Amino acid sequence: MKANLRLIRKQRRYSVELKKELVSLFESGKYSVPQLEKLYGIRNGTIYRWIYKLSTFNEKGIRVVEMKQSSSNKLKELEQKVKELERAVGQKQIKIDYLEKMIDLAKEELNIDVKKNFDTSQSTGFKANKKG
Repeated sequence: MKANLRLIRKQRRYSVELKKELVSLFESGKYSVPQLEKLYGIRNGTIYRWIYKLSTFNEKGIRVVEMKQSSSNKLKELEQKVKELERAVGQKQIKIDYLEKMIDLAKEELNIDVKKNFDTSQSTGFKANKKG
């Protein structure tokens, strides 16, 4: 006799803490429902049900609509911003390296110590009032 090879449907149970965590991630705007689906391996219908049930800003009878295009546009904008900031940091680092090399050359060629010497006393340009 052959056994029935029909797939047995497994039912998963998720903790309330996990449900609330996913809803808060969605509400904060950090992740979209499709992103949460991929990260946690939970069907998006299940996540939407949790949002309807546990969300702090949902009202009864109101439907949550998520614009997938706006989520991907937001992600692209953030990636572009990161690239711009990385480019700016790189340019600043090049400038710092250049100026440090110029300081070293000034010290070697002209025998001028441009870097601040912490052992010397404060310049006389500013005198503090002494009470005596």
